[in-house]
Amino acid sequence: MPEQQPRLAISLLMLLALATLWGASYTFIKIGVATIPPITLIAARTIIAGSLLLIVLRLRGLKLPRDRRNTRRFVIQAVLNSVLPFTLIAWGEQHVDAGLAVILNSLTPVFAFLINALITRHEAVTTPKLFGVAFGLLGICLVVGPSVLAGFGTGVIAQLAIILAAVAYGGAVTFGRTFRDLDPMMPAAGSLIWGGVILLPVSLLVDQPWTLAPAMSSLAALLALSIFSTALAFVLYFTLLQRLGSVGTTAQAYLRVPIGVGIGVLFLGETPNPNALLGLVFVVASVIAMTMPARRRSGR
Repeated sequence: MPEQQPRLAISLLMLLALATLWGASYTFIKIGVATIPPITLIAARTIIAGSLLLIVLRLRGLKLPRDRRNTRRFVIQAVLNSVLPFTLIAWGEQHVDAGLAVILNSLTPVFAFLINALITRHEAVTTPKLFGVAFGLLGICLVVGPSVLAGFGTGVIAQLAIILAAVAYGGAVTFGRTFRDLDPMMPAAGSLIWGGVILLPVSLLVDQPWTLAPAMSSLAALLALSIFSTALAFVLYFTLLQRLGSVGTTAQAYLRVPIGVGIGVLFLGETPNPNALLGLVFVVASVIAMTMPARRRSGR
C-alpha cells in the first residue's frame, strides 16, 4: 500500500498536467492564429508533433506500419482527429474567445454517444448518458443561442465550426476503436503525420507560407502547441492509459474545461459572459455524465 500511494500521486499529477496541456492548447491556438493562417498553423502543428511521436516510438523500439490497410486507417483517423477539427478550431478562434472554444469543443463525448446511438450501436444507451446528452445540448443552446438571436454573423459561424470540430472528434473516437490491434501511440503518430501530409500542400497553395511574417509570439505559441499540447500530451495520455486505465484517464475530459477557460482569463484577459459560464456548468455536467463508468450489477 505505501508503494501504491506515491504511484497514484504521480498519476494524478500527470492527469492534472494532461488536462492543463490540452486546456492550454486553445490559448496557444488563439495566439498562433493572430499572425499565422489556420491551415498553415495546423499543418506545422501536425508535422512537428507527429515527428516527435515517431521519435518516441523509435525509442520504444516500435515502427509505424506502412501496409495499405493501416495507411488507410491512419488517413481516415487523420481527417477525423486532426485535419478537420484542428483546422475548424483554429479558424473559429480567429472570431471567438479561446475559453468559448474550450466549452463548445468539450462536447465530444456527446457526439460520440450520438454516433453510437444512431449509427454504430457498439455501446449500451444508459440513463446517465441520456442525461449527459440533454445537459450538453442545453449547454450549447445557452452558449450559442444569444449569438444566433443577435444575428447570424461570423461569430455564430465560428461557434458552429467549433461544434462541428467536436462532431469530428466524436467520429474519431468511434473510428479509433478499430486500432485495438496496434500500440495506442501508433494511431496518434500515424494520424498526425498523415494530417501534415494532407495539410502541407493546401498550406503551400492557399497561404504561401514563405510570404508570411509571423510574430514571435505566434511562433512560440505554435511550438508550445506542437511540443507540449500535442506530442507531450499524447505521451502523457497513453502513459496514463497504462497507469489508470481508460476510465480513470477520462477525468481529464472534465478537468480541462474549467482549466482551459481559466487559462484564457489569466493570459488573454478574456471575460466569459454569464451565458457562457452557465453553459460551462452544463457542459461539465454533461461530460461527467458521458464519461462516468457504468456500475456493474452485483450478483447478490
